[in-house]
Amino acid sequence: MTANPEITWSSWAMVATLGLTWGGTFLVTEIALTGITPFWLAAGRIGFAAVLMIIIWRALGLRLFSEPVSHSTLLAVIAIGGFSTAIPFMLLAWGQQYVTGGFAGVSMASVALIVLPLSHFFVPGERMTWRRTLGFVIGFVGVCILIGGQAFESSGASLETAGRLACVSAACCYGISSVLMRRLPAVDPIGLSTVLLLIAAVITIPLAIVIEGPPPRPDTQTLVVIAFLGLIPTAAANMLRVLVIRSAGPVFMSLTNYQVPLWSVLLGAWFLSEPLPPSLLLAMSLILVGVGLSQYGALRRLFRRSDAP
Repeated sequence: MTANPEITWSSWAMVATLGLTWGGTFLVTEIALTGITPFWLAAGRIGFAAVLMIIIWRALGLRLFSEPVSHSTLLAVIAIGGFSTAIPFMLLAWGQQYVTGGFAGVSMASVALIVLPLSHFFVPGERMTWRRTLGFVIGFVGVCILIGGQAFESSGASLETAGRLACVSAACCYGISSVLMRRLPAVDPIGLSTVLLLIAAVITIPLAIVIEGPPPRPDTQTLVVIAFLGLIPTAAANMLRVLVIRSAGPVFMSLTNYQVPLWSVLLGAWFLSEPLPPSLLLAMSLILVGVGLSQYGALRRLFRRSDAP
């Protein structure tokens, strides 16, 4: 297992980049879904990302672990591949057919609250303090205010309860995979990103065939969108996610989930002329206060280091 988390300026930059990237993914996904079914969209972007990462990994020498590892570690890698991408992608694709978009957004924000107790017990240096807990709760309230009345309203679908369970289960998967990833021994981040995407592709492609039949023949625009989703929010973002978790820890990584709904709302207003909620300023303030409280110690150390001669 790696040492206690070290949060640097680059850690904050990577988390901010991930928040913006994943927040903007909703816009691109809407375009893609006009030309392809949900499970094949998930399988397509994961498959494209896996092929791309194999090329990069091969060019860098196919390194993974720096020393021989146990069978339990290999099993953990397989579990992370399922929990980090394949299972939550499929759960969300299915669940969002029956729940409101607001509930799905709140479910993803809850990842931070799920990671907190898991890390307290399983990750050294990630103890659950009153300040950290209060910060995450305040940030979560900010997300609920941002989404507004859609946060918990009913969609009226007959399978809504099952859909909500699927969304919450996806959030749990992200939390579990983050903790498992942090507990791995020394590993090459590019190699780990590649292997995790390969495992996810092996899971999602056969399931897409079983659930939705043979892949549809998408048009050129859909292929371009799938390639973009595979390159940026899947391959590149997966690499950044691995780097953040391995260096700064899963609790710090979970801050991304507060940013995603915020960027989704802002980008939707910018590019699609969607109305901005009047509560946006309050929601942003609460999210920033929550982030500041939960990462107070890291921020204090960071600024103290930057002021040092």
